[in-house]
Amino acid sequence: MSAPDLRRLWVRLAQAAGLVAFGLLALFDFAASTADDSGIGTLLLLLVPMGLAVATVPLWLPVHRLGSRRLPLAALALATASLAVTAGVVLLSGGGGILLARTWGLAESAGLIGVVFVVSRWGAPRLAPWAAVAAGLAVAAMPLRVGTENLLVIFGLLQVLAAAGAAGVGLYLRIMAAGRERAIALVRAEQRAEFARDLHDFIAHHVTGIVVQAQGARFVAEQDPQRVIVALEQIERAGAETMASMRRMVGILRNPDAPPDAPLAPLAGVTELEPLLTGFNGAANAPARLHVDGDLNGLPVEVSTSAYRVVMEGLTNTRQHAPDARSVDVAVRRTPDWLLVRVADDGASPRTAPARGHGFGLIGLTERVRALGGTITAGPGVAGGWVLDAAFPLHVAVTR
Repeated sequence: MSAPDLRRLWVRLAQAAGLVAFGLLALFDFAASTADDSGIGTLLLLLVPMGLAVATVPLWLPVHRLGSRRLPLAALALATASLAVTAGVVLLSGGGGILLARTWGLAESAGLIGVVFVVSRWGAPRLAPWAAVAAGLAVAAMPLRVGTENLLVIFGLLQVLAAAGAAGVGLYLRIMAAGRERAIALVRAEQRAEFARDLHDFIAHHVTGIVVQAQGARFVAEQDPQRVIVALEQIERAGAETMASMRRMVGILRNPDAPPDAPLAPLAGVTELEPLLTGFNGAANAPARLHVDGDLNGLPVEVSTSAYRVVMEGLTNTRQHAPDARSVDVAVRRTPDWLLVRVADDGASPRTAPARGHGFGLIGLTERVRALGGTITAGPGVAGGWVLDAAFPLHVAVTR
């Protein structure tokens, strides 16, 4: 099961558990209200608090969009209605409480505490604090519907603590999610900057070759005109390849703020996989074997360098997370339309996608592969171990 599927499963389980707990509290409130001999007590405790409790469900049950404005506004309205009901009950009872049942609406209390959590986690930043405070006040005042004895005041304070804890958990998860989003954005920006550096290296390599060939052609023009024709053909081919690669890679880049003096890394492509595997075998217990099917020369530079990085990521993950692996197979296959790359190990250690470098290495690699119109997957193999697969189109125009 992939990490997103696992997260969705946990969300569904949490929602189901919340609904079950809410239903049990609602049944308790119903039983307490029907045991009451007072008609007005039954009416107030059964209809009004139960209606408010049910109104909290659409707020705390779904997964909301981050920064939602409707969520805190709805929470403010609901908290105001709850406070109004509490104030009305207190006024009607003269401060002594008119409900003979032993509950003030536990389902409503739990629902409002859940509202405090979701507002703190997903609400719009300017409105969320006000909504959370209002819901907390409503939860604190709710026991006053039964009476003003010291025990009920203590129950109110306990509910305030529960609401504060819910707000703290929601705020913590919000900060953690924001930090992860910033880290992912940084990884993606680094990948785009790496594309820019690769483009610089590639163009510099070919333009230098063009200049050298043009200079040589000028000196041999009078002595051997045939060599000039060959040089011009090479210049034309190098220029066409450079322009095609430039169009593809510039279409990928979205970050125009990359510093022009960024340090350059040497270009490495699939034709340099042998030294990469040799270095891996010298430092790992599991020998890596390379299987090549097809001619790897003449690939688009961005495809070749990205495929190299897929293999590098796969070997790095094997070294870090599969120390018990006995072998690693690296397969590169070229078809007329695709370049297929696979890195598979036979490690028995249990692994999940987020645990592999906290997911950021794979996230950056996914950004790079998808930018080229390709696909990438990582997960347990059918026969065990871990498999990293990537597919790069060779003739599809890149658009983003």
